[in-house]
Amino acid sequence: MQTDVRTPLEIFSMPQHMVVPVFQRRYVWTAEVQWEPLWRDICRVAERRLEGVSSPHFLGAVVTQSSSAGMGSLASHSLIDGQQRLTTLQILIDAAAAELEAAEHTQFSQQLTMLTHNPPAFGLDESGVLKLQHENDDRAGFVAVMTAEPPIDYSGLPQSRIVQAHQYFSEQVREWLGSPVAPARAGALVATLSQGLQLVVIALAEHEPSQEIFETLNARGTPLTAADLVKNYVFQQIVREGGSADAAFREHWQELEKSFWTKEVRIGRYSLERLSLFLNHWLVAQTGEEVSTRSTFTRFKSWHEQSGRPMTGVLAAIHQQATLFEEWVHEAGKSEGDLGPVGLFLYRTEAAELEAVKPLLLRLFDVERALPPDVAVAALRDVESWLMRRSVLRRPASEYSRVVAGLIDDLRGVEPHGVAEAVRHSLVRLNRPGTYWPGDEELARELVSAPIYTQPKGRLRAYLEAVEDWHRGYTKATSASGSRVKRGAMTIEHLLPQKWKDHWPVDTLQQQIDRDAHVHRLGNLTLLTQSLNSAVSNGPWNGPKGKRQALDASDTLLMTRGPRKTEDWNEGRIDDRTATMTTAFTETWPAPEGHNPDPIKRTEQEAAGWVMLRDLVATGHLPVGTILTAREGNYEGRSATVTSDGLLEMDGKTYDTPSGAGKEVLGRAVNGWTFWRLPDGGKLMDARQKYLGTYVDRRGLYESFWREVLARIKKAAPDWTQATSPGGSSWITLPYGSSIARYSLAFTVTGPSVDLDFGSADSQANLVEFERFRARRDELEEHFGRPLTWEPLQDKKSCRIRHYRPSGGQITDTDEREELIDWFVSSALRLRYSISAIRNAAQGQ
Repeated sequence: MQTDVRTPLEIFSMPQHMVVPVFQRRYVWTAEVQWEPLWRDICRVAERRLEGVSSPHFLGAVVTQSSSAGMGSLASHSLIDGQQRLTTLQILIDAAAAELEAAEHTQFSQQLTMLTHNPPAFGLDESGVLKLQHENDDRAGFVAVMTAEPPIDYSGLPQSRIVQAHQYFSEQVREWLGSPVAPARAGALVATLSQGLQLVVIALAEHEPSQEIFETLNARGTPLTAADLVKNYVFQQIVREGGSADAAFREHWQELEKSFWTKEVRIGRYSLERLSLFLNHWLVAQTGEEVSTRSTFTRFKSWHEQSGRPMTGVLAAIHQQATLFEEWVHEAGKSEGDLGPVGLFLYRTEAAELEAVKPLLLRLFDVERALPPDVAVAALRDVESWLMRRSVLRRPASEYSRVVAGLIDDLRGVEPHGVAEAVRHSLVRLNRPGTYWPGDEELARELVSAPIYTQPKGRLRAYLEAVEDWHRGYTKATSASGSRVKRGAMTIEHLLPQKWKDHWPVDTLQQQIDRDAHVHRLGNLTLLTQSLNSAVSNGPWNGPKGKRQALDASDTLLMTRGPRKTEDWNEGRIDDRTATMTTAFTETWPAPEGHNPDPIKRTEQEAAGWVMLRDLVATGHLPVGTILTAREGNYEGRSATVTSDGLLEMDGKTYDTPSGAGKEVLGRAVNGWTFWRLPDGGKLMDARQKYLGTYVDRRGLYESFWREVLARIKKAAPDWTQATSPGGSSWITLPYGSSIARYSLAFTVTGPSVDLDFGSADSQANLVEFERFRARRDELEEHFGRPLTWEPLQDKKSCRIRHYRPSGGQITDTDEREELIDWFVSSALRLRYSISAIRNAAQGQ
C-alpha cells in the first residue's frame, strides 16, 4: 500500500482506465450539498491564482487497487473508495474543457481533455476513450455527456444526476470565465483544476485486502471535523515544543468539548459543529483571508507554520477568545432586558442569518489586540448598520465572506484609536451591488413600496422589534428610558388583513392591485403580545368586534399607538406609517452624514425586485391569456397561462408568482422571471423590465455599435480587417499580425478600453513580446500621444497594454454614441499605428 498526496494532473496524466466497479452505489452528489461548495472552493483558489498566490485545496481521499484486467496496454485500477468525488472532478474538468473549446481557447481545452480522455493513438471506442470507467448504472449518462461535442445540447442526453452535474458546472464555468474569455482567467482555471487541487491517493497492490481497508475507512466512527483535526495538530505541536499535552488539555481545551461547542449550528442550508465554525472565524480574524470551512485545518496549519508562534500561546488565545464568544452568545439569547452592544449585534445578525460577519466581530474584540472599548463599539455600530440596511432591502449576501476578510485585512498596521475610522472608510468605499452600504434616501425610496412581509419571519421580527425599541427611546445601543421589547416572542400582525375582500372591498382591478400591494408593506405590520383570533384579524377596522378595538384592549406596544387612534385604516395611512418606521430604521442603524451611494449600480434584477404579475396584467404589459412556456432543456413543453386575476394557471392549479410556478416544474427554487418564455421567445423578465421602463436590448445596441466602428476602421485602414458581423457581445477583436496577440475593443466594468492583449497559450512568449514593447515604453507613448496602462499580469499567462477612456461610458449612453464610436476608432487606429512604428523600428535595427 502506498499513500501519496497528488494533484489531478499527477493522477490522470498517464493513459489509463480507472474503473468504478458494478457493486459501487450510483452517483448521488447534489448541487446544494456538494456541487456548490466544491465550485466555491474552486473559484476561491482560481481567484487567488489570478492574484499571484498559489494555495492548493484539499479534496479528500480516494482508494485505488491495481488490476491485471486492463484494456490492451492501458494500466487499469479499480476505484475502491472516493468514486463520488472523482466522478465529480472528471465531470467538472470535462465541462470546463467544453466551455474553453466553445470559446476557442483550444490549447487550454486540450490541457484539460488530456486528464479525462485517453489519447486517440490507443484506438479505443467511444466509451473506452474515457479514463474513468463506470460499470454500474451511471455508465450510459457518463459516457454520453463526457463524449458529447461542444456546445452540448443537454436536452438530448439521458436524464441522470451525472448529466445534471455536467450542465451545472458548465454554466458555472461559463459565468466565471466571462465574455470575452480573458486568457488569464482561462489559465487560472486550468491551473487550478489540474494542479491546484490535492487528493490523498491510497494505492493498493492487487493482492492487498481492499474490502478490509474500505470498511476501516468508512464503517467505523464519524468523519473527523475541522475541530478534531486542529485539536490533534495543536497537541502534537505542544509535545514537539516540549510542553505537556495533558496540562494544556485540562487548562485550555477541555471546556471546548462541552455541549455548547459540539452543538451543530446552521450556515444557510448547512449545519456545522459550533467549535469548527468558531475556529474558522477565528482564523479569518487572524489572517484577513477568506477561508472556506472545508479548508480550516489546512489553512490553520500553514498559518501557524508561517507565524512561528509557540502553540501554547496560540491555544491560550483561542481558549480566551472562545470563552468571551460563549458569553456573548448566552447574552444574545436572553429574551428580556437590555443587551450590550455585542449581544445586540449578535442577536440581530443571527436573526438576519448573517453568520459571515463574525470574523470581524472577533477581530474588533480580539483578546490579544484589545481596542479602546468606545472605538470597538463605534466600528461595530457601523458594521451593523451596513448589514441591517442591506438586509432590510434584501440585498444579496453572497459576497460578505470576501468583504469581511477584506475589512479585516484593511486593519493591518492601523493604530487602535484609528480602527473605527478605518472600518467606516472601508465600508463607505464599497460600491458593488453585492457590497455597498445603502443610504437614507434609498431606504426611504425602496421601503415605501417593498413587500417586506415576504422576508423570513425571524428576520422581520427583529426589524419590527427595532422599531418598537426606537419608539421607546432606543436609537443606539443604550436606552434613554424604559426597557427593550421582549425579543423573539411577539407575533407579527397585518393591520389591513391579508384576507381583506370580505370587510375591506374596493371596486376596480387597479384598486385591488393597490390594496394587495399595501398588505405586506412595512407600515401595515406590527408586533402583538398575543395573536388575534382569525375572525378579529380578518374583520373590519371599527365596530364592537372590530380590529381597532381588539388592538386597543389587548396591546400595549408603542408602535400600535398611532394606528389605534385612527378612525380608519387605508393605503394612505400605511404609506405615512411606513415613512415613520423607515425613520426608525435610519436612526437605529445610522449611516455617515451625506452618504447616499448611487443605487443605479444595482443590477436590473435587483431594481425590479418588487413587481407582481398583476401589475403587468393591469397595465397591459402581459395580456390575459398569454401562454408562457418553460425555458429550453429538460422542461421544454411545460406551459402556464396568465389569468385575469394576474395569476398563472398550470395543470389546474394557480400560482401567485412566476417563481412558484417554476418551482412546481423544476422541483426546486428558481427565478421565474428568467425561467418562463414569452410567445415571441423572449423572457418574462423582458415584460417586467418594459413595465419598469428599464428594458434595454443590449445585444442589439452592441451589434449596431460595433458594426459602425468596424465600418469606419475598414474605411480608414482597409488592410486591417474585413470583419462585418460583430455579433452582440460587449467586445470585438482585431488582428495583430501574429497569433501571439490581438487588439481588443471593449466596454469593461471600468469603461471603454482599447487593448493589445498578449494572450497566446505560450505564457513565456507573451511576456517576451510584452517586455519588448515595455523596453521602448517612452517611445511608444510618444507615438501614441498619451500615457498607456502596462499590465504584465505576473504569474499569469497573459499581458496587455491598455488605453482607457478617462470619462468612461457605457453602451446605454445613447447621447454619447457618436463620441464613443469616434473614441474607439481613433484610439484603435492610433494604438495600431504606434505599435507598428515600434515593430518596424525594431526590425530595422
